[in-house]
Amino acid sequence: MRVAVECKSPLLQKSLEIFLSRYLSSTKQCDIVVRDEECLNDERCFFISSDKKSDLVKPFSKSQLILALENRYQTMTKSEPVEPIEPLNFDILEKRIDYLTKEYQQNILKAVKAFYEK
Repeated sequence: MRVAVECKSPLLQKSLEIFLSRYLSSTKQCDIVVRDEECLNDERCFFISSDKKSDLVKPFSKSQLILALENRYQTMTKSEPVEPIEPLNFDILEKRIDYLTKEYQQNILKAVKAFYEK
């Protein structure tokens, strides 16, 4: 997948160039052109905006951007779309962090008590 970025917003332009650095190509050689203004009669156009009818609604993450572009590219090349990434479950991680925090707190209290008991 080769992508060109043509945005009026310099901030969005630079952000997209950083996010898509490994996919960047010239406008003539690209498969998809990412723009921040609506483009008509160009099937290569990928429109990013706060508008609900855009291809990707702002704000978005790098992974959302790449996933949306890959889906568009696969639609254009008539292959199966990529499955959306399931949200991560952080319950186990949160419990582990709570446990480690309590253990660390107990060790600090032991050290402080030992220091003042001398």
